Amino acid sequence: MAKLYFYYAAMNAGKSTTLLQADFNYRERGQRTMLFTAAFDDRFRTGAITSRIGLERDANPIEPNTDLFATIAAAHAKEPVDCVLVDEAQWLSRVQAFQLAAVCDELGIPVLTYGLRSDFQAKLFEGSAALLAIADTLVELKAICACGRKATMNLRVDSAGHAVKEGAQIEVGGNERYIALCRRHYAEAMDLKHGAAMA
Repeated sequence: MAKLYFYYAAMNAGKSTTLLQADFNYRERGQRTMLFTAAFDDRFRTGAITSRIGLERDANPIEPNTDLFATIAAAHAKEPVDCVLVDEAQWLSRVQAFQLAAVCDELGIPVLTYGLRSDFQAKLFEGSAALLAIADTLVELKAICACGRKATMNLRVDSAGHAVKEGAQIEVGGNERYIALCRRHYAEAMDLKHGAAMA
């Protein structure tokens, strides 16, 4: 049975690099893949999955109204698809996450999704919440805090490097906007004392 995988981590854990390596492995064996990423992620260029170590591959852009099941089913009908890989999966809608599950269940194609678990306020993204609930396999990729502990949190910073505590959940950015931290150092940066939580 084809499975839905969710590989999740904090920033800078190598999610895109891992995705591109998996894609290479499939293609090296003569298998066909379909790659997807968020249309509004234009840090490098729209419709591209790019890793910090310089790997890059074209991908199908996902818009809020993209029907992933229909898109993949149509491509699969023309030429069999062996694997679907989705970057920035945290920005999927709940409906799109279920469409990917249907790709596994109805089309028999494995789907590998990669994304953040939570945002800069320690809240789940819609896509991440859905994938954590329905994925067959959950895999945590490791990022490292400056202290050496496992980084699980994403701190958003301003241009001066100060913690940002409010704002839109989605703001595209890389190392200039986000720092991966362990929970302890995230709490210190956000001034969360004695178990206090943000609203």
